[in-house]
Amino acid sequence: MTKKKILIPFIIFSTVLTTSTVYVYQMLYAPNFLINQTEKFIIIKEETNFDELRNQLIEDTLLNDVISFSVLSKLMDYDTNIKIGAYKVKTNMSNYNMISMLRSGNQTPINITFSYARKIDDLAEKITEKLKISSEDLTTYLYENLDNYKGFNEIDIISIFLPDTYEVYWNISPRNLVDKMYSEYEKFWNSERLKKLEKINLNKKESIILASIVASETRMLDEADRIAGVYINRLNKNMRLQADPTLVFAANDFTIKRVLNKHKKIKSPYNTYIHKGLPPGPIRLTPKKYIDAVLNYEKHNYIFFCAKEDFSGYHSFATNLRDHNSNARKFQRALNERKIYR
Repeated sequence: MTKKKILIPFIIFSTVLTTSTVYVYQMLYAPNFLINQTEKFIIIKEETNFDELRNQLIEDTLLNDVISFSVLSKLMDYDTNIKIGAYKVKTNMSNYNMISMLRSGNQTPINITFSYARKIDDLAEKITEKLKISSEDLTTYLYENLDNYKGFNEIDIISIFLPDTYEVYWNISPRNLVDKMYSEYEKFWNSERLKKLEKINLNKKESIILASIVASETRMLDEADRIAGVYINRLNKNMRLQADPTLVFAANDFTIKRVLNKHKKIKSPYNTYIHKGLPPGPIRLTPKKYIDAVLNYEKHNYIFFCAKEDFSGYHSFATNLRDHNSNARKFQRALNERKIYR
């Protein structure tokens, strides 16, 4: 009888202990977020309290067991220690791992990608789309701190933004963002590229301006170096570039599909039919491969080129005006046949 009296409490204690241990283990380490779902980002903004965060996790269908998360958050003092930022929630993440990440403020970098923009305001909207800062925050910082970036001005500051994918934190400041872009710009100009730059008699900003024109002329990278060669030849001969994309930029009308004589009369420093040399700044974001096309331009005797009449995206090249005019007439007839008049 005495043994039974001792055994029963022991069994009860063991059962309670086992149950408690299992519950604690499950509360700590059992999957509780994105169970068998793909990874997601959660963004915690300023002044978010624990209840709002918990509701956000529920609404975004990230959180499975609300009670265990709430209890452990209190035990780990996270409910009063919310940190802003962007965090990647992994598949089958446990309460402990999730809370540890959030409490430490160990953010996950966000990928920002930009490939095309004509002006800095357009670019700012694309860059800040996933970030805490606004496009106005970015442009205001840029325009007020141009002196920090080695002689760039409002017209050519877009040059430091080289199209690519970059990792940044969601709450990065405007200054740190621009500093990162400028650092990447400086890295791009390695010793090999600087040597090539010296040989073509252009500086970094000039090569980017020319590359922006080449990139606007052709989407065919395999002929970009040849088009760059045409413009280098014209610069060396002190000829006007007569680049149609600069007229579109000067007109500030990017719906133009056919450049007309009236566009050649636009009063603008970007009108390369009127002004010799390069325009004062890039006419679009300049892809790295097009800068390399300028640095490695094809050496030839062409000084004219015109889009091919088959609308393949490629161009016909000429060494003299007679041949060029012949190519141009073919393309103009093709435009007329397609009823493209402006």
